[in-house]
Amino acid sequence: MSISPIMDKVLAKLQRKDLPSFQPGDTVRVQVKITEGDKERLQAFEGTVIAYNRGPQASFTVRKISFGQGVERIFPINSKVLDKIEVLRSSRVRRAKLFYLRALKGKHARLREIE
Repeated sequence: MSISPIMDKVLAKLQRKDLPSFQPGDTVRVQVKITEGDKERLQAFEGTVIAYNRGPQASFTVRKISFGQGVERIFPINSKVLDKIEVLRSSRVRRAKLFYLRALKGKHARLREIE
């Protein structure tokens, strides 16, 4: 008997089930818990998912343009900082990683929306 099936069962129990399914190309709003002193508040980070790494330590990368500057943030799926994810729009893409969007600006960076 190998350790792999046992580890798979343990890791499956640790995965979060409350998050919606999304994929690269989707526009999402991620609610992040921010701690300031003894207070805690939620801050939204809205952008396009450009990468989704699956597995036991799954994470996804969200990219947005803020004041003309590209900003990317990597969120671990099982992080306690992650409060909620809302899928705002889904787009049809033909790649798993959308790193080519880093070089595009304005209308060239648009993705074809699924209706």
